[in-house]
Amino acid sequence: MDLPRAPRINPSILAADFVNLQADLARIATADFAHVDVMDNHFVPNLTFGPQMVERIQATSPIPLDVHLMITDPERWAPEYAEIGAASVTFHLEAAADPVTLARRLRDIGSRAGVAVKPGTPVDSLFDVLDEFDQILVMTVEPGFGGQSFMPETMPKLRSLADEARRRGSSVWLQVDGGISDSTIEYAAAAGADTFVAGSAVYGADDVEAAVTRLRDLARAGSLES
Repeated sequence: MDLPRAPRINPSILAADFVNLQADLARIATADFAHVDVMDNHFVPNLTFGPQMVERIQATSPIPLDVHLMITDPERWAPEYAEIGAASVTFHLEAAADPVTLARRLRDIGSRAGVAVKPGTPVDSLFDVLDEFDQILVMTVEPGFGGQSFMPETMPKLRSLADEARRRGSSVWLQVDGGISDSTIEYAAAAGADTFVAGSAVYGADDVEAAVTRLRDLARAGSLES
């Protein structure tokens, strides 16, 4: 699979119309990945998709899936999403017993392996193992629900990851998720993000394709300021 170059825009289908999901997936065909939030009502207080639904989304989506697991016991469940064929599977650092071993297992199956951190979780423990992951997701809202406001206090953490990645020559992708919009994406890009999850900023727009293009352009402009 030829993977897209940065900046990457991954619309969150949590903001899509679930009744017309196939049509809403088609509307984001010019984006880079479809971001799929899997929540179990344990790790976060919300319940969304399971493996069977994600498998159907995988079969329908015109672009690769970027699956974000907000679940307990990712060692048990994450490999199943990789086996379904998701291009990227991200689990939470806070939920994993052995993040590096799990990441290696996901890669062995054929998926990109990502690790996510909540706004209050330090990232220093990831510095020495950056290249064990293909992507690090810095949550810019508390995980669980869409439509929340961007938390600028998470940007120093993102900058520290970007600085460490540059220092080590790491090719890890740095993703942000939560409150990403026309007014925040440049800020996140300037702090080092290269992969952006946007829900209502895409699906709430009159022209979804134009929204994706605009966000990508704004992210590119922001990256020049970093």
